[in-house]
Amino acid sequence: MKNKTIEHAIEAKAFGLQESRVDWHDETLWFIRNKRDKAALSVPEWELLRTYASAIKDHTLSNLNEYLMNFERQAQKNNVQVHWAYDAEEHNEIVFNILRKENITGIVKSKSMLTEECHLNQFLEQKGIQVTDTDLGERIVQLRKEAPSHIVLPAIHLKKSDVSHTFHEFLGTEKDNNDPQYLTSAARSHLRQMFLASEAALTGVNFAIAETGAIVVCTNEGNADMGVHAARVHIASMGLEKIIPTTADLGVFLRLLTRSATGQPITTYSSHYYKARPGATMHIVIVDNGRSRQLGNESFRNSLKCIRCGACLNTCPVFRRSGGHSYHYAIGGPIGSILAPNNDKSKNYDLPFASTLCGSCTNVCPVKIDLHDQLWKWRQVLMKEGYGPDSKRIMMKIMAFILAKPSLYKVAGSTARFVLQYFPFLVRIKAFNPWIINRELPAAPSISFTTWYKKNRK
Repeated sequence: MKNKTIEHAIEAKAFGLQESRVDWHDETLWFIRNKRDKAALSVPEWELLRTYASAIKDHTLSNLNEYLMNFERQAQKNNVQVHWAYDAEEHNEIVFNILRKENITGIVKSKSMLTEECHLNQFLEQKGIQVTDTDLGERIVQLRKEAPSHIVLPAIHLKKSDVSHTFHEFLGTEKDNNDPQYLTSAARSHLRQMFLASEAALTGVNFAIAETGAIVVCTNEGNADMGVHAARVHIASMGLEKIIPTTADLGVFLRLLTRSATGQPITTYSSHYYKARPGATMHIVIVDNGRSRQLGNESFRNSLKCIRCGACLNTCPVFRRSGGHSYHYAIGGPIGSILAPNNDKSKNYDLPFASTLCGSCTNVCPVKIDLHDQLWKWRQVLMKEGYGPDSKRIMMKIMAFILAKPSLYKVAGSTARFVLQYFPFLVRIKAFNPWIINRELPAAPSISFTTWYKKNRK
């Protein structure tokens, strides 16, 4: 085995010790999943939209080079400076060099999972650049020196009392005042000062339109607009898979995005940026960072369709009960578990195994990514290349041997039923059977299915 640390299991176990918080986290995300279902049912053509969005993405990924080059040409016509970054390090250097050239020492940033993926905040802070995340959830976890635990709801793992304590410590708010309106007002006053003082704003990119060279940023708080309109330099960090062909295509994705994410009909702000205002400059940094490698792998290219709605996280029973931080990657849940091994198998080999393969993630994906199938495929790749535990490999060989021999399978089934009926304590030894740690032992059937079938088939 190439890596013996199964980090997700360790972190999930630590999160699971806080039983009341786990239950609350689980129920909150399931509540959002239910909102998503109601929003989807309100649109008669929902499945047609999913099919259309998936087809648009298929077409775009198959012609990605053409659309990227056209996007660059159109953006440059609008006097936007386009930069290309091969990996996270190059992206960070480009952003830093823009700020250094403009003699800027502070930046306000709206939520961008790409910059989390590239660890931009830490890089800039080491270079003496002050970074202020302006999405409320992002700002909360930034003050706490934590990573976002969810791609749409960065502070979903925290309760009002946690936020109150954080704001009291860093913003000087009243101690133990848990009123959401009071805490939001305090955050608004704090961030307003940052918006007015900053000369540079960084945003993510939800969609980039090849036809016009414009980018679209979707927020519920308007923080991207506040930052961009007040600053003289706008930097947009964009994964190369964010391209869509035309403005007309945008309507399909906007109808799907927020309904899938939070159950809203549409985001509060869907902002289109074509060019900088007079006296200001606009930069777009297009980032690969392993995406072209994923594109070239037929088994996993569909993951590049992702529009970062978070629906697969909200429905995943493992994510809901293990917490976002257990995934040790910028993006958690099923989609993160597919993307992470592509960037580093040795660090992220455990993530595709953090799934029940129930298929719920695939069912809710607005662009029809075959998520559970890709998780299964990653398991095959990782086990074949020696990243999985030796114990799992040995157990699978034993199971394959037993299942291939009906007579041996029959004996094994009889033995298992006997042990469960008369010696259940042997199965409850957690050191030998981790499955039992968070589960109740099922009652043993009195007879096998084969025996039952022979008796009742007539």
